[in-house]
Amino acid sequence: MVQVPEGGELELDVQLEDVGDGVLVTAMVTAPLVGECARCLDEFSSAAQVRFRELFAAVAGASGDDGYLLDGDLLDLEPALRDALVLELPLSPLCRPDCAGLCSRCGIKLADAEPGHAHPDDGGVWAVLKDLFGPDDAERTGDDRAADPEPGSNGRPEDTSLTGTSRPEGSKER
Repeated sequence: MVQVPEGGELELDVQLEDVGDGVLVTAMVTAPLVGECARCLDEFSSAAQVRFRELFAAVAGASGDDGYLLDGDLLDLEPALRDALVLELPLSPLCRPDCAGLCSRCGIKLADAEPGHAHPDDGGVWAVLKDLFGPDDAERTGDDRAADPEPGSNGRPEDTSLTGTSRPEGSKER
């Protein structure tokens, strides 16, 4: 959603130190960012500032398996810069901290909507279920439903062979 634009100019403040195993690079990077707001989907631009410290080893293995290597007397800062910047990029970038986003019903940008923007309550996703039952079921009250047999009984005797809790009518517990 957000990225450093191709050809964007980076501002670098780099300090290089010779250490026994290679070169220790301490850098502060300011990079321009462009992206799409996670709430309102508008394009926006901003900047990211990242500080990192990495060892560029003279020989392979001196800085671990994932370390950076010197190429003779040269070092390539691009992979280290990319790694540091990617870790600092926001997962859900916002055009501004108070972005209201989009209306979940009609999709209009809430910042552009009139005050009190609302929609009539039509039952939402459950509205389609209102026509599922016939008019007899819809008009019955809770008292009418209480007179019905227990749900799932269907007027048949209950099978209690697994529970062992049924007794013949009129029998008493001993």
